[in-house]
Amino acid sequence: MVNGLTLNDFLILGLAVFLLGVYCVLTRRNAIGILMGIELILNAANINYIAFSFFGGGGANYDGQVFAIFVIMLAAAEAVIGLAIILAIYQNLRTIDVGAAETLSG
Repeated sequence: MVNGLTLNDFLILGLAVFLLGVYCVLTRRNAIGILMGIELILNAANINYIAFSFFGGGGANYDGQVFAIFVIMLAAAEAVIGLAIILAIYQNLRTIDVGAAETLSG
């Protein structure tokens, strides 16, 4: 227990962040909003990694922290590639609406 907080408290926080991310991905038509939702989902996984690492290990267990660092690196790479794709779509269509990206194939 950390300052009165238990593993369940961190899992509920991770669930709330995950659900906000899923809601953001499913309801946004703006490509940047969708990328932000994906970042929230990845941050929810990081919260769970750190919580399980802290509460599950009986000492110097850094597995969760290492996984969280890898997820942060993955999220940074995803953001760079995603923003590059969004910029390419904007240069061609002058919009970042994901519905307009369907016209690129035809």
